[in-house]
Amino acid sequence: MEKAVNRQMNEELFSEYLYLSMSAYFESQNLKGFAHWMRKQADEEREHAMKFYNYLFDRDGAAVLDALKKPQAKWSSPLAAFEAAYKHEQYITDCINKLHDLAMADNDKATMALLKWFIDEQVEEEATAKEIVDKLKMIGKSTNGLMMLDQALAKRGE
Repeated sequence: MEKAVNRQMNEELFSEYLYLSMSAYFESQNLKGFAHWMRKQADEEREHAMKFYNYLFDRDGAAVLDALKKPQAKWSSPLAAFEAAYKHEQYITDCINKLHDLAMADNDKATMALLKWFIDEQVEEEATAKEIVDKLKMIGKSTNGLMMLDQALAKRGE
């Protein structure tokens, strides 16, 4: 279980890295609101990683930090970036579900309790990413719509 929790901690750290890369992409496109939203998302993913990090020590384990692969740096459009974010959140959901299955098989109630929070969180993560994907699809090639969404995303965390 410790090895599996470490693996998930590192998945969360890669998520932080990926969203920071997406923020940099949006900065390069002068979409400051999109960049802000992704920076906030990166911060949130780091918090998720730290939940696993702290849990490992609370259970008398050890946190093992792996090398992170280089994230993608460019996307063909804001829609492509958010589609990638949505796909990534679906992947993380699958990882969390598999970890929960392992905890159930091991009858590890403490890990199952921890993962309940993550399962609920992933519902929100996927829904939020999908909502932005859907809005970007509605906007299409409208620069006015893109600017309005950029302004809305800039308000995350206010």
